[in-house]
Amino acid sequence: MKYLLTAVALATTVSTPLAAQGARKAGIAIEHPWSRQTAPGQSNGAGFMNVVNHGNAADRLLGGTSPAAAKVEVHSMTMEGGVMRMRPVKGGLLIPAGGGVALKPGGYHIMLIGLKKPLPPGAQVPVTLRFENAGGITVQLKVRPIGATGPEVSHGRH
Repeated sequence: MKYLLTAVALATTVSTPLAAQGARKAGIAIEHPWSRQTAPGQSNGAGFMNVVNHGNAADRLLGGTSPAAAKVEVHSMTMEGGVMRMRPVKGGLLIPAGGGVALKPGGYHIMLIGLKKPLPPGAQVPVTLRFENAGGITVQLKVRPIGATGPEVSHGRH
C-alpha cells in the first residue's frame, strides 16, 4: 500500500493537461491560460492565467520561453499619475503555499516580447513557464479577440 501511495504521489507531479485549460506540475496548477489578439506589426503580447500553488512551500514564477516570442517575462502593470507603466517583476512573482495569484489585464501578466508574428483569435500559443521550484510547465494560451477581458471558460455545457 505504501508503494501504491508513493506511485500516485509521483504521478501527480508530472505535468498533465487539465481539460485543455492549463497544466499542473509539482503542486503548481495553471488555470485558464489566455492571451489577446495582436495587431499586425505589434511586437509584444500578453498572457493571463491563474497560478495556484497546492504545495506546502512557496514558489516563484521567474519567466519562460515560447517559440512565438524572443523573450517571455513576468511583468506588473501600475498606474502612476494617469500613465500606465509595465515593468518586469524583479526576482520573480511569489506564489504562496496553499494560495495563488491571478495574472490578469491591469495587473500581473506574462509579456511575450518580440513576437515573431501576430496572434490571431482562436490560435493556441505554447508557453513554457519557468518556476524556481516546480521547473518548467508548458501551457497553451488561447488567443481571444482584442477586446476580451477574460478567458473563454467552458462549464461543461454544449
